[in-house]
Amino acid sequence: MTSIGTGYDLQNAVFSPDGRNFQAEYAVKAVESGGTAIGIRCAGGVVLAVEKIITSKLLKPGANKRISTVDRNIGIVSAGLVPDGRHLVSRARDEASSWRKLYKAPIPTKALADRVGQYVQAFTLYSSLRPFGVTAIVGGWDSEAEVPVDGQVGSGPKVGAGGKVEGTKNGGPGLFMVEPNGSYWGYYGAATGKGRQTAKGELEKLDLSAGTLSLEQGVKEAARIIYVAHEDSKDKEFELEMTWISSMDGPTNGRHQEVPKELREEAEKFAKKAMEGDDEDEEKPTEGEKMEE
Repeated sequence: MTSIGTGYDLQNAVFSPDGRNFQAEYAVKAVESGGTAIGIRCAGGVVLAVEKIITSKLLKPGANKRISTVDRNIGIVSAGLVPDGRHLVSRARDEASSWRKLYKAPIPTKALADRVGQYVQAFTLYSSLRPFGVTAIVGGWDSEAEVPVDGQVGSGPKVGAGGKVEGTKNGGPGLFMVEPNGSYWGYYGAATGKGRQTAKGELEKLDLSAGTLSLEQGVKEAARIIYVAHEDSKDKEFELEMTWISSMDGPTNGRHQEVPKELREEAEKFAKKAMEGDDEDEEKPTEGEKMEE
């Protein structure tokens, strides 16, 4: 028995002898062929950004959106097969609408990621279906309003099961990434697509777990990371698309919106300047090279 996919990659519902689902692994390869997409969880919200490769000079700038609003407080960006991503967004909107009708409130970011993950995972169970060729990054800001009794009806006890815990912080930023096999994880910074490894390395340098990065600085860093990740495909032109979600007292009032044009252009200038600085540092000879001369 070998670990290659011969004979075991013909159907989605068949495992190989070493427990691999090759169709799901092939879906990951489809994701890696798409443009880089990232999400950054900041102190005051979430920033989403995507690198859109320009495949034709006839494409209208800004017309072909890759970041979508699911509910007023949540956005999704995906990398991979664009039609699959649009279908996933449509399903996510249905889930958000269903939650709002039932609970009379916006769906929490984690609950949406869970429902989307379950839907994606169902496409890995049947031979008549194929896995989604996208990885989706879900970002949102959940309401900070205090829930009276942990979501339960009635006043309930002050402590204990069914009651509310004193000092519990409600809401805040949420960032999750749903993979083609249906698994999802919570992140401080997430990256997917062709430049995933490069973007991941840049995200790790930001020390996002400290929670000190402001939303405006997060926009600039997101632009810089996309430009750095694009270096591997610098012979191709691209368009940068960015959105953000802030707290209720922030610039977006808890809503998912596009980053204003002025701020986006400022972020792109920051990214290009940072790239030029890196190039200059690489061109300068080291002390060892000077001694050899």
